[in-house]
Amino acid sequence: MANIAPATGPGSDPSAAAPAGRPDRDTPAALTEEIVSTIVGIVSSIRCVGSGRLVKLGVSMTHLHVLWMLQHHGALPMSRMADLLDVSVSNATGIIDRMEERGLVERARVPGDRRVVLVQLADGGQRAIEEIEAVRQDRLSSILGHLAPAQLACLAEAFADIRKVLEADEALAHEGHTHSHA
Repeated sequence: MANIAPATGPGSDPSAAAPAGRPDRDTPAALTEEIVSTIVGIVSSIRCVGSGRLVKLGVSMTHLHVLWMLQHHGALPMSRMADLLDVSVSNATGIIDRMEERGLVERARVPGDRRVVLVQLADGGQRAIEEIEAVRQDRLSSILGHLAPAQLACLAEAFADIRKVLEADEALAHEGHTHSHA
């Protein structure tokens, strides 16, 4: 993130300048940049707390990524899994083999086409996701517990607004995706 130095020289008002080391917060672009940077830092910190626990239990970051993909997309054919992981089908098969041995995923054949193998979450994979989410929620609750009620109310309102924009964007993207396949 680039820092914008406070204005100096004739006609500048030093008392109106942004604090040292912080961008000029009067522009939407600067505020957006500051917010994005802050959110990315928070998410990164919380992600590390939760995923570190699973890595200690033998769930690699690749396995965690696969679990999140299956949670998001549902059961996937092995070829699609390979595409999403950006690996060959044989590499994806090896990853899924190791995950299946640990009880994180399971394979199922499609009844109408026995050649198609679907990968889906197993009970162990669902428990792993629930564990990491519990750790993340505990950490986030702890952080938010340090804020005053008025700050929490402002955050709740802001995140409600963000959710509305996100849902509208997703609806537009889905609508565009539907029309492009019509």
